[in-house]
Amino acid sequence: MTARARPSAFGAPAESLRDDLTARQTATTGQLVAGLTVAAVAGLSLVVAPLSTAIAFIAVATLLYLAALVYRLAAFWLSMRNPELAVVTDEDARRIPDEQLPIYTVLVPAYREPSVIGSLIQRLTELEYPADKLDIRLLLEEDDLETIAAAVAARPGPQFTVVRVPHSEPKTKPKACNYGLEGARGALVTIYDAEDRPEPLQLRRAVVAFGRLGPDVACLQAKLSYFNAEQNLLTRWFQIEYSMWFSFLLPGLVSQRGPLPLGGTSNHFRGDVLRDVGGWDAYNVTEDADLGIRLARRGYETRVLDSTTYEEANSDVINWVKQRSRWYKGYLQTWLVHIRHPLELRRGLGWRGFIGFNLFIAGTPLLSLMNPIFWALTALWFLVHPPVILALFPAWLYYLSLGVMVAGNVSLFYSWLVSARMAGSRQLVFAAILVPFYWTLMSLAVMKAAVQLITAPSFWEKTVHGLDGVPSPKTEP
Repeated sequence: MTARARPSAFGAPAESLRDDLTARQTATTGQLVAGLTVAAVAGLSLVVAPLSTAIAFIAVATLLYLAALVYRLAAFWLSMRNPELAVVTDEDARRIPDEQLPIYTVLVPAYREPSVIGSLIQRLTELEYPADKLDIRLLLEEDDLETIAAAVAARPGPQFTVVRVPHSEPKTKPKACNYGLEGARGALVTIYDAEDRPEPLQLRRAVVAFGRLGPDVACLQAKLSYFNAEQNLLTRWFQIEYSMWFSFLLPGLVSQRGPLPLGGTSNHFRGDVLRDVGGWDAYNVTEDADLGIRLARRGYETRVLDSTTYEEANSDVINWVKQRSRWYKGYLQTWLVHIRHPLELRRGLGWRGFIGFNLFIAGTPLLSLMNPIFWALTALWFLVHPPVILALFPAWLYYLSLGVMVAGNVSLFYSWLVSARMAGSRQLVFAAILVPFYWTLMSLAVMKAAVQLITAPSFWEKTVHGLDGVPSPKTEP
């Protein structure tokens, strides 16, 4: 079945976002002026009092690093004590009669995925949800004839619609999702990526969870994991990171009542709220994180659903750096967009959410960006003992920085080991021991992201799928 998006009762076009709340423009004139002013003052200070200014820079950077690190570790600790998860048993998920289930829209943006689209259709057919209540929309770019042909050849059932997304810039996933949302019929809406393998009961679990949690909860983020975690060392690191992110950090953010940056897939929305907040920002390359912040600004809550979707972990380093640099670039875009009106942002999020937004959204790329600087200074000191290092770190700053470095790295190392252990694999524990090498890759990715933020802010570097060589597993219902 092939169609173009069309309005319907639940499918009115999403509201347009305010121009100042999109990443169409990376930085506003005001932000550029403020940035140049700070740079000019810093440059002048370096000329007039170079040593004092450098010490001040290092002190501020150390305190920012400490604050971002403590916020993340606090979320991890809170989640270990009492994870805030929306848990729905199999029995409760199946208890609702089919005729009482709402229509559920599933948006599946895919581009140049002819090799996986057929298996994706098969997996979505296996969702334990009545076909006549499903509105599965395959969002395929109109110039991607190969994927369209593969989708049609798979002979999808009547619950599927192949939506041809007209060519326009930017050519991004969120733009396709907005187009697909225009004709969506579902009271509830979710997104799956082309390689996703969702647990069959996930939609039913979301229906029950929304009913229990009430109208203030507008989004449920399902957990994400990988079906090829054991492929190589890189995929093992990726698996540990996802285990920590979705099992500890995000539930911990719920406990802290901070805004949640959503994952790019398996987030479930109330359709009316999704349209009310304007859908996705087509120019933001982490449209999921941005949408999570906009939901929080409007007073809505997001919870983590205890249901897992399996994805393909990047097994190729170059492919991984492309994907991770896009994520970091999107976090930087999201921070720049929402900080344009700090007072308005503070009113929307509250003080706790405002601080959390800055420490987590800006802090995530900040930590990776600052790591190589401090690593280089530490290595330089132990290898050469240059007098300039001694001058840059007076006693009070030296002990502060040393404490942050030791306590921070030990705490992060411990959190990775715990996440690996919770995942239940000895090989993952061994990979966690080598995680400093993974942190180095993160730093390379964030440096690439910082460059692209200036040169190609809305450029979407596509992740290549199908490199796992792992057959589709049978998921227990």
